Amino acid sequence: MHLSMHNWMRSEPIETTIARLAKYGYKSIEISGEPEKYDPKHVRGLLDHYGLDCWGSVTLMVGGRNMQSGDEGVRASSVQYVKDCIQLVSDLDGQILTLVPGEVGKITPDSTPENEWGWLVDGVKEIYEVAEAKGVRVGIEPLNRFESYLITRAEQALALCDAVGPNLGVVLDAFHINIEEANLWDAIQLVGPKLVDFHVAENNRMPAGYGDYDWQRVVSTLEGIGYDGALTAEFVAPVDRTPANKYPNALETNFDGLDIDPDQLKFIIDHGSSILTEEYYDWLVKVNSETLLPLITK
Repeated sequence: MHLSMHNWMRSEPIETTIARLAKYGYKSIEISGEPEKYDPKHVRGLLDHYGLDCWGSVTLMVGGRNMQSGDEGVRASSVQYVKDCIQLVSDLDGQILTLVPGEVGKITPDSTPENEWGWLVDGVKEIYEVAEAKGVRVGIEPLNRFESYLITRAEQALALCDAVGPNLGVVLDAFHINIEEANLWDAIQLVGPKLVDFHVAENNRMPAGYGDYDWQRVVSTLEGIGYDGALTAEFVAPVDRTPANKYPNALETNFDGLDIDPDQLKFIIDHGSSILTEEYYDWLVKVNSETLLPLITK
């Protein structure tokens, strides 16, 4: 296993993020699903310079992107968006794509379970064919019930795998499975060889080491199912606006040089966070590495 990290949690130049990851021992990045934002040749050059890889990408299902929508046009544009993300991964010599099928934060269905399941299966089949041709493995990520409603548990993601194709996999997120699975360790073992990626965050969505997870047990359980991919950091540090705040330097007040899409800003705020200062964000990246790196390099 190796350490990787998403970069959607703070809007900053990709040059800054990649340099920071290299500084703290990360081996790869799971780049935000923003195909229009990145020049693959430039990003590939940065990764080569710092000795990092692109592990893959993650779909950002905001702004109405929704593969289980009751609107045919929304479904079609969402499928095309995911195809564009697959192309980005391919251009960066990445290996995986984390696919969140529904719009994050949408918790009310558009239609019957049968209709939505059928739409989702059809869309993922179309994506699956493109991914297979590009050599990119897609993993379906269940989210908790407060962020989604159709795919919230590992067994549901596995049912989608059964309906689509043998190489479709599952992505598990430590934060989500802590909420939705009756036994999170059993969920990891249930997914087994279909595990494509493992997202790292504490029970409170802080970086590893700042909650109550037994990370040694996490690593041992992943080793037990033969997983040898990335531990991908996806902490979303809450912003405390009360006198109980332990991190008074967390909230960014100077937005010079930060170019963030309004939908992405809403996405971050809806996750209980906000734009974090570079100092605080750097500390989060560092402590996550300090907790996990000794466990996978022993």
